[in-house]
Amino acid sequence: MGVVPEGVELSADRVRPGDAVLVSGALGEHGVAIMAFRENLEFETTVRSDTAALHGLVASLVDAVPGMRCLRDPTRGGLAATLNEFAQASRVGFRIRERDLPVTPEVRAACEFLGLDPLNVANEGKLVAVCAPEDAARLLAALRAHPLGRGAALIGEAVEDAHRFVQMQTLLGGWRIVDWLSGEPLPRIC
Repeated sequence: MGVVPEGVELSADRVRPGDAVLVSGALGEHGVAIMAFRENLEFETTVRSDTAALHGLVASLVDAVPGMRCLRDPTRGGLAATLNEFAQASRVGFRIRERDLPVTPEVRAACEFLGLDPLNVANEGKLVAVCAPEDAARLLAALRAHPLGRGAALIGEAVEDAHRFVQMQTLLGGWRIVDWLSGEPLPRIC
């Protein structure tokens, strides 16, 4: 399958309070595209799946920031499940900002129409990366320099939290819990 370079240790249990959370691009495209296809939904615009092989992007990120804490593709359960898994493994919480989440207007509209949260929708060609705060600018630059990371964003940080909550600051300035998905908004894809 491959070889992990010497000195690189990526694991969900390595996240520390203060660490930066980044995503490589727009969220929810794959899940919305699959749902639209399966349910014969027609929108005024076409939402395309973001399916992509991420090995080249990951290699460039490891070269730029070999001390990255962890990486993961937010496929099953979307960004919400990914951050909740990181929180449980590392015994931290997360605070993300809705205003910084890259969600296209098409995906946002489709999710509103279907009653879905874009944070729970599957992604196939995106990744979530966590790094030390001093590495965040370098990691963001490396993401944006790669074709699969042009829409990358710094979306939040890990915080000390004994409850291991993932929280999001809403566009109105309040906070809400980003919990595990209950039920399935989309039948299993893979």
